[in-house]
Amino acid sequence: MEPGAGSAGSAGSGNGRWAATACVVTGASRGFGRSLARLLAPRLGPGSLLVLLARSAEPLAELAAELRGTGGTGGTGDTGLRVLSLAADLGCEDGLRKATAALREVLPAEPFGRLILVNNAGSLGDISKSFLDLTDPDEINAYLAFNVTSALCLTSTALQAFGKRPGCRRSVVNISSLCALKPFRSWALYCSGKAAREMMFQVLALEEPDVRVLSYAPGPLDTDIQLLARTETGDLEMRRFFQSLQESSKLIDCTVSAQKLVKLLEEDTFQSGAHVDFYDI
Repeated sequence: MEPGAGSAGSAGSGNGRWAATACVVTGASRGFGRSLARLLAPRLGPGSLLVLLARSAEPLAELAAELRGTGGTGGTGDTGLRVLSLAADLGCEDGLRKATAALREVLPAEPFGRLILVNNAGSLGDISKSFLDLTDPDEINAYLAFNVTSALCLTSTALQAFGKRPGCRRSVVNISSLCALKPFRSWALYCSGKAAREMMFQVLALEEPDVRVLSYAPGPLDTDIQLLARTETGDLEMRRFFQSLQESSKLIDCTVSAQKLVKLLEEDTFQSGAHVDFYDI
């Protein structure tokens, strides 16, 4: 598919909302994922399904209830949006199997016109350590299982379960980072995970030209991860850099960045497989 082919507007429901869509957001319980889910929900047209996936059950359930209350099933509105919250630890095999089994069950069940999968879940790893401190294979494998393996398995499962449907569009978003392109001292695990995901989704774009694939770097967000960056980064110079972002008010509100991602999905003009940074838009 050429960039821009089949814009979001052409698949809309006629009232500014998208046609019946199956939308999956991982890491939805807080931060960027939570803000993004709040922006996506009102854009999903009648018959849509929003799947919220995260490890933390309580904040996830609260978000699901909030979104239902603004018009989803069981709420006071008439949007016809169903919201499913799924608490699962993607870093362990049982949690990943639970999540993939749920997608296999719900995605083929309805005649959705569109699939949107946002791979947002991720972690920093132990940023107090330098490269030479990373000697424990269990620690490294656990990090990669959560940050790389789960994204690959969830994406392949979702695309298979949804299938190729005539006239339907499938979009996959990888929440990326400048760290996918540039090394940061003390951040060997994080940079490696982001770089691996970036290349993984470029391969998807190459192999499946009818799938719209985007790696979106949301910028330095004002989240718990940034708090860890400026307090626990082992390299002193890097820690001071992250502290300066906060002190100079250069951190980005999650909702502001999420709005740019929604705009990218609506316009649908990016080159499939591209890396787009917050500051590029």
